[in-house]
Amino acid sequence: MPKLLYGPTSPYSAKVRMAAELAGIALETQVVDTSADPSLLIDANPLGKIPTLITEDGVTVYDSRVITQYLNRLSGNKIFPRNAAKRLEAETLEALADGICDCLLTIVYERRMRPEEKVHQPWVDRQWEKALRGLDALNTNPPKLPKSISVGQIAVRSLIAYLDIRFAGKWEKGRGKLKRWAVRFDEKWPDLAAKTPKA
Repeated sequence: MPKLLYGPTSPYSAKVRMAAELAGIALETQVVDTSADPSLLIDANPLGKIPTLITEDGVTVYDSRVITQYLNRLSGNKIFPRNAAKRLEAETLEALADGICDCLLTIVYERRMRPEEKVHQPWVDRQWEKALRGLDALNTNPPKLPKSISVGQIAVRSLIAYLDIRFAGKWEKGRGKLKRWAVRFDEKWPDLAAKTPKA
C-alpha cells in the first residue's frame, strides 16, 4: 500500500488524501513534523516538504500536483476528466487553489519565523492581495458541483478549510457564495469533507 507522509493542517496534504478517497485508492498515512526534519521524510524527499508519497515499489512522489497526477493514472483517470477541455479546466482550478494556498502559507511563515519587529508588512500585504483576488474570482464563479467532481473542486474545498483554520473572520466578508459552496460540497461528499485540513 502506498504511504503518504502528511500534515493534518496542510491544504496540499488534504487535497491528496481527498483525491485518493475519490479515486478509491487506499493509503497508509503517517503524520510528520516538517520542522523536526525527520529522517523518514528527508530520506524520501530532500526538500523535507509534505505531502510526500512513497509507492509500494519505494518510489517517492512529490509535490501535491505531481501526486494527484500519479493517483489519477493509478486509478484509470478517476481524478481528472478525460475530456481535454474539462481536464484543462480542472488543472487550472487546482493551480488557482494551490496558488492561493501558497500566498497564505507565505503569510503564515513570515509571521511565524520572524520576530514581530522584522515582519515585512508590505510583503504580507502583497500576498494577501493576491489571495483575495483569487478568492474573489472563485466567489464570482464558484466551481460547479456535478455528480462527478475532479481534483479542481477538491483543491478549492481544501483551500477553504485552511482559510477557516488560519484566517477565520478575515476572508469571508463578501464571499458568501464561496462559503455556501463549501457547505454544499460537504453535504454531497461527507467522506471527502472528513479529510479537509484540521487544526
